[in-house]
Amino acid sequence: MTLVLQPGSVPLSTLETLYWTGEPARLDPSFDAGIEKAAARIAEIAGGNAPVYGINTGFGKLASIRIDAADVATLQRNLILSHCCGVGEPLADTIVRLIMALKLVSLGRGASGVRLELVRLIEAMLERGVIPVIPEKGSVGASGDLAPLAHMAAVMMGEGEAFFDGARLDGRTALERAGLAPVVLAAKEGLALINGTQVSTALALAGLFRAHRAAQSALITGALSTDAAMGSSAPFHPDIHTLRGHQGQIDAAAALRSLLKGSVIRESHIEGDERVQDPYCIRCQPQVDGACLDLLRSVARTLEIEANAVTDNPLVLSDNSVVSGGNFHAEPVAFAADQIALAVCEIGAIAQRRIALLVDPALSYGLPAFLAKTPGLNSGLMIAEVTSAALMSENKQMSHPASVDSTPTSANQEDHVSMACHGARRLLQMTDNLFSIIGIEALTAAQGIDFRAPLVSSPELSNVIAAIRTVVPTLETDRYMATDLKAARDIVADGRLNAAVSDGLLPVLEV
Repeated sequence: MTLVLQPGSVPLSTLETLYWTGEPARLDPSFDAGIEKAAARIAEIAGGNAPVYGINTGFGKLASIRIDAADVATLQRNLILSHCCGVGEPLADTIVRLIMALKLVSLGRGASGVRLELVRLIEAMLERGVIPVIPEKGSVGASGDLAPLAHMAAVMMGEGEAFFDGARLDGRTALERAGLAPVVLAAKEGLALINGTQVSTALALAGLFRAHRAAQSALITGALSTDAAMGSSAPFHPDIHTLRGHQGQIDAAAALRSLLKGSVIRESHIEGDERVQDPYCIRCQPQVDGACLDLLRSVARTLEIEANAVTDNPLVLSDNSVVSGGNFHAEPVAFAADQIALAVCEIGAIAQRRIALLVDPALSYGLPAFLAKTPGLNSGLMIAEVTSAALMSENKQMSHPASVDSTPTSANQEDHVSMACHGARRLLQMTDNLFSIIGIEALTAAQGIDFRAPLVSSPELSNVIAAIRTVVPTLETDRYMATDLKAARDIVADGRLNAAVSDGLLPVLEV
């Protein structure tokens, strides 16, 4: 199915579908006229004598150099080739497809001055699966994501490299095999393609969607841990959270109550349990995970706006003037990425403390050391907990804000930069770590609940345990654990853990 995009009003749900499914996308045809009008204005300026930045001048520190009309096409080609300076591994196909869709949305606003030919080529590349090879590093998130977007634009010119039909090919061959022809860039078109925040925004959106999936999973595994530890559900009482008023906290508590509803384990120790309070990692789940949820929801709004924005330069304005500005500066995306990193870090930190609680017989209310059936002879989940601690610590180190680390570039013309691109890219590694932490919690909590037999957990959590046991059996004696940890991580990352509970039970990203 091809998703039809309405530039300026593409909802977050569509962006999420683009990321998870890799569906092709195209612009609503009603936006064609605005695109053509702006392109005509740029062509008019290119044929005239007045200097206008990026159309008939050099770029950045070279903006004062006038370019002859006969050299305008060469200027755009040189721009792209000179800016293909990315290094590192290629970005994943899902990220690149989202980048291309976001570029469509930006161009579709009719302020960039590109011809429809370019828009149609991007649409066709998405439809036929021509995916530019975009190295992961090289942008400082300032005058657009220049280097990575240049690698995308190069393929459109028949240069660079692209993946097609499972092969890594030169750009021209990839286009030819897909039945497509490269374009010759006209005035401003190269600049329109590489100015913009689409790489930073796509990476931040990927981090957001992955973080939200993990946040939902953490509520499930947190409920499992609460039951495994015979913790109290009283701190999840709705009135407590209504009195504070934060929507994320209210929603997290409601999810925990629903997940634990009907637990025989819980009912078994309501009377006679001498413990007065549980540790914070159990008792304060709504406050911590709810605050993270609120943060992700706030970020979602910022990134939805950015995804619909025009972020190249100069722009064709509503009065047909062409004005140079600074929409390419990715500061909003940089801040958004830093906030996602904080949420990812905290979700993992409190989950790791629940893992530590369950493997510690001094805290776990009757569970054996390290959840081993014969402790001593078997180490059980001892080192799985250590791995979760290592991942938590790594996320803490990566959560330092990237947005405060500006460095001047381009001979001090671009003297304050956002660092949004690598600030967002780190979210992929951080969420990978978080998926593993939550996967380890799923294993420890399910193992703990096994020890509570013949008492059983709630219907919802019993379904979750069944999903876990389809990929990782109960730990009877020590065995090779890396495979178990990967399987547990995978059911968190691909959404199978969340799918094990009833629809509508987990808090959504948009409210």
